Amino acid sequence: MLNVGILGAGGIAALSHLPEIAAIDGMRVTHICGRRERRLRLLCERFDVPRYSTNWASLLGDETLDAVIVALPHPLHAKAGLAVLERGLHLFMQKPLCTTIEEANQLVAASQAHPAQVVYCRPSFDAPVYEMRRQLTTGAIGKVSGGFARHSHGGPDIYYAEVADTFDEARAEDDLWFYDSDTAGGGALIDMGVYSIANLVALLGEVDYVIARMTTVDKPTALEDTATLILEFANGALGTAETGWCDPARSSYLRIHGTAGKLILRDDAIDYVRPSSYEREWAPPLVDEIKPTPVPNQHEEWLRCIERGAQPALSNLWTARHIMEIMLAAVKSNESGARVAVHSTPRNT
Repeated sequence: MLNVGILGAGGIAALSHLPEIAAIDGMRVTHICGRRERRLRLLCERFDVPRYSTNWASLLGDETLDAVIVALPHPLHAKAGLAVLERGLHLFMQKPLCTTIEEANQLVAASQAHPAQVVYCRPSFDAPVYEMRRQLTTGAIGKVSGGFARHSHGGPDIYYAEVADTFDEARAEDDLWFYDSDTAGGGALIDMGVYSIANLVALLGEVDYVIARMTTVDKPTALEDTATLILEFANGALGTAETGWCDPARSSYLRIHGTAGKLILRDDAIDYVRPSSYEREWAPPLVDEIKPTPVPNQHEEWLRCIERGAQPALSNLWTARHIMEIMLAAVKSNESGARVAVHSTPRNT
């Protein structure tokens, strides 16, 4: 049985990590750490967690732990992740990996110094992404020419309304750290854009250059609440990644185009679209539905990697660093109006 500690007792722990782990054999949460004791007691009662604490030292000093999930605010990710690796524990990093390329490089160096520790980095990938990868490998849509991904929602205020309700708390609409440009580490791009970028990197591979525009449309922040990126991939394809906090109807789109067809994500299925004629532009296309084979959830995948002693195929530290550098390049591009190079490489095995 793998004993897991969670560092951070907020919404992501309550809504994602704890309920998912409760449904997995071979893994259990035995220690949770956070600032608010009321939340800690409530989570321990709901999910049968035997121990809680209000400081990192207590959790990291727990000799019974095998692994730790870092589920803290974005700017705290790197410091916590480095401490977990130094302690010799397996590590699960909530997205985004960190907020600077220096932090990302420090995490990679720490992981290389502790190769026995398995580091799982969100975003995780659902069954359709793995199936799309398989289809691309077989040449189902020919030579890939481009992709489009969007991931957006109504913003932190909507998310935190759900969190407050989860903890039976009053809604504190004036206490959203996501909007604080001095401490948040970034806006909608690192919060939500990380998903669309990650999907394109998982499918199309390494990004060489980024061009980006960002704006603030509606939210009470100096940070961007809307962003669009053009990604130039090493294989010659182009990708567009969109994100934002001004989409309360919520969007999650993914399309990959090639010389012999395209793959379109539709809920939990994939539309495989290909031409019925290469000589008649308006000929109706052929469309088949592909039902992907289910894959383990993110925590079970982490557990299986730990059991094998192998780093994750997609949700690994090197790919997370690459995604982080893409987002940082996008910020530079938006500020300068220029095309910005990306130097790291992902590990999409």
